[in-house]
Amino acid sequence: MAIHKKEAFTQTEQDLANFAKALSHPARIAILKVLAQKNECICGEIVEILPLAQSTVSQHLKELKNADLIQGTVDGPRSCYCINWKAFEKFSTSFNALFTNLKIQQSKSCC
Repeated sequence: MAIHKKEAFTQTEQDLANFAKALSHPARIAILKVLAQKNECICGEIVEILPLAQSTVSQHLKELKNADLIQGTVDGPRSCYCINWKAFEKFSTSFNALFTNLKIQQSKSCC
């Protein structure tokens, strides 16, 4: 049985990588901007704003939801999503700690 290489890294490192991966597509950034502006949004409204097909938007919403960056409910044909601000706060704190640590290491760098 193969061992996943991810297991060699800390949970914090894995969580940060998953967060970054969820944000790694410009459409997802645009979706988050729309949700932040409206504070909640119906999927159809997002489709009207972005130059993407409904199925593509739905896939990006699914990725954001799987990463716990958004929360959503489905009520028949209507889907309502909002940003999970607690998750963003957690990752903001973690990224800031990472960047601070990297800056400290930079001062010891040979380049």
